[in-house]
Amino acid sequence: MDIYDFDGTLYEGDSTADFLRWCLRKYPRIALTLPRTGFAALACLGFKAIDKTQFKAALYRFLPLIPNVMEEVEAFWHHNERKIAGPCNPKPGDLVISASPEFLLRDVCEKRGLALIASQVDPATGQVLGPNCSGEQKIVRLRKEFPDAQVGRFYSDSHNDDPLAALACEAYLVKDGTLHSWPR
Repeated sequence: MDIYDFDGTLYEGDSTADFLRWCLRKYPRIALTLPRTGFAALACLGFKAIDKTQFKAALYRFLPLIPNVMEEVEAFWHHNERKIAGPCNPKPGDLVISASPEFLLRDVCEKRGLALIASQVDPATGQVLGPNCSGEQKIVRLRKEFPDAQVGRFYSDSHNDDPLAALACEAYLVKDGTLHSWPR
């Protein structure tokens, strides 16, 4: 089974950040949630006082301010699907494992015939329904959904994915639009 990270690997950029910006343009009142998100980012990334799941819980507080989240997801991808490009060429049946929310990636992955494991977030409430799907959690989720999976090739742009890269027969780091062998 070939496995791909999504953001920075298949998608040029961060789809969650782009979706937040997309929604901010249409629903400016979302800006009211940004100070709390900023404090959570600082607490997570700067001081390591909270984990990524707690940060994401603060981030997704903007979702209840959107009248129909799934309509916005569809419109977002209609405009941003062109950003799915780069050096990776997944085939139908391959797997995407991402820290981005499943509701954001589901349709765009299904359209390409890709299986998906991603962070579980309620799109209506913004409630995070489980651990953020990153690092070791990607392996936990992979083993839960595909217990006997053998990882052939793995592609990611981030060393946060070192644990999953270590499982792969071949692992590739995506940097500046090119593939490099994963440093072991």
